Amino acid sequence: MTATSELDDSFHVFDTTLRDGAQREGINLTVADKLAIARHLDDFGVGFIEGGWPGANPRDTEFFARAQQEIDFRHAELVAFGSTRRAGTTAAQDHQVKALLESGAQVITLVAKSHDRHVELALRTTLDENLAMVADTVSHLKEQGRRVFVDCEHFFDGYRANPEYAKAVVRAASEAGADVVILCDTNGGMLPAQIHAVVSTVLADTGARLGIHAQDDTGCAVANTLAAVDAGATHVQCTANGYGERVGNANLFPVVAALELKYGKKVLPEGRLREMTRISHAIAEVVNLTPSTHQPYVGVSAFAHKAGLHASAIKVDPDLYQHIDPEQVGNTMRMLVSDMAGRASIELKGKELGIDLGGDRELVGRVVERVKERELAGYTYEAADASFELLLRAEAEGSPLKYFEVESWRAITEDRPDGTHANEATVKLWSKGERIVATAEGNGPVNALDRALRVALERTYPELAKLDLVDYKVRILEGVHGTQSTTRVLISTGDGTGEWSTVGVAENVIAASWQALEDAYTYGLLRAGVTPAG
Repeated sequence: MTATSELDDSFHVFDTTLRDGAQREGINLTVADKLAIARHLDDFGVGFIEGGWPGANPRDTEFFARAQQEIDFRHAELVAFGSTRRAGTTAAQDHQVKALLESGAQVITLVAKSHDRHVELALRTTLDENLAMVADTVSHLKEQGRRVFVDCEHFFDGYRANPEYAKAVVRAASEAGADVVILCDTNGGMLPAQIHAVVSTVLADTGARLGIHAQDDTGCAVANTLAAVDAGATHVQCTANGYGERVGNANLFPVVAALELKYGKKVLPEGRLREMTRISHAIAEVVNLTPSTHQPYVGVSAFAHKAGLHASAIKVDPDLYQHIDPEQVGNTMRMLVSDMAGRASIELKGKELGIDLGGDRELVGRVVERVKERELAGYTYEAADASFELLLRAEAEGSPLKYFEVESWRAITEDRPDGTHANEATVKLWSKGERIVATAEGNGPVNALDRALRVALERTYPELAKLDLVDYKVRILEGVHGTQSTTRVLISTGDGTGEWSTVGVAENVIAASWQALEDAYTYGLLRAGVTPAG
C-alpha cells in the first residue's frame, strides 16, 4: 500500500539501504530481511524507500510483489530502481523499463550516465543518443503515471571533465518531466566546498530541482550532503548507518538529525526523531552487523563522558559538553568510570545507577581512589558497569554484597592419548547456610567453571536459571611478557530483559574469569531483586 505523508513535498528524505546499502561487503539480504528493514524505515518516517531493481534479479522482483501486499506503508513511498532504455530502441519496447512498470511502484528512479567518457566507453553510444535515452525513458514513465527521479551517475567527475554535457543531461531529464534530478558523487571523491560550488552553478544554469547522492570515500559524505542542501538541493539520498559499497554512503541518521536539529527543517513526521537510535540498532541487527559504538547521535558512546573535567561541568549543566539532548534522538547520556574519573564522575554515575551518595565527600573520595587503584592493576570499569556498581555499593554499604561464600574452586583440563580433551570444574561454596559442592564438565575450563557455579547456586537461587553468558573477551595486558602477563577478562551476561558486563583481572585467564563470573552472578541476583544473605 502507498502511504499518505503528513509532510509536504518541499524536501525529500530518500533511503537507498535496500539497494545501494546492500552493496556493502558482508551484507547479503534475503527478501525477509528487506521487508523487515523497509518496515523499520517506514516507521522512522523517511519519505521514499528504494527497494531494489525489479526485473534484474528474482529477489528484488519478489520483494516488490510482497512489499505491496504485506506492508501497510504509513509514511514512505516504495521506489523501484532501473536504468534508462538501451541505445537503439524505445522506452516502450525496453524490457527493463517494462519490468519497472510491472513492479507496481508509483515512483521510479532511473540511473543515467552524465560523464561523457562513461557514455562512450561503458554504454558504447553517442552523447546525443544518451540524451535521447534519458528524455525518452523519463517521458514514457511519466505518460504511464509514474513519478520519476533521475540519478546522474558520476555527475561530479563528469562535470569536471565536460561541464556543458553534464548539465545537458540534467536539462534532458528535467525538461522531459523528471521530478528531481540527483547529482551523484559516485566515486565519493568530492569535498564539501566543491559540492557546494557545483550544485549552486547547476541549479542556476538549469533551473531543475536537484538532489544529492554522496558516497563516503573521503569521509565527507554527510558533510557533502549538507553542503548540497546549503547550495539548494531539496532531496537527499542516504543509507541507514552509512551502509554501502566500498566505505559506504551518506549516513541517513546524522543527515536527518542535522536537518531537523541544526537546520530546523521538518523532514520527519512528528515524534519520529526520538526513534532514531532504536531504528539504527534494529537495522544493524537485521543485516547482522554490530552497531558502531561511536556513530554520531545513535552510537552507545555518542553521549558517553569519561574525563573528570567534563563530568564536573556536566554536573552543573549537561549542555556544556553535549551538542544536543540525547533524548531528542532516543539515546542516553552515559558516565564512564575510569582512572580519569573525578568526584563529579562518580556522583553522576551513582545517580545514573540509582545509588544516592548523599553528598558524602569522604565516600566519593574513597570510591575515586579505589577505582584508580584497581585500574592501575588492570581493571576497566568503563566497560564493566556491573562490576563498578558492586564496587560502589560495597564502599557505600561498608561491605561487599554477598549472596554466597566461596570455599574453593578448581578447573582441570585433561589431554587424553586418543587426542580428545576433557574439562571439569568443581566449586565448593556456602549458600543460605548450606555447604554445596558441585562438579560440571564444559567445552573449556572457563565453561566448566561457569556450569559448576550455576549448578551450585541454582539449588538455592532458582532465579539464576534464566541467566546466559552472552560474550567473553580476554586481553593480555602490557607489562610482564609471555605466560606471566596479567590477564583481563570481560564477561557479558543476560537475563532475557537486559545485559550487563563484569571484569576480572589475575595472572591467569581462569582466575580472571572466575572473578568476572562471581560478579556476573552476584549482579544477576541483585537485578532479580533477591535480598543478600547478610
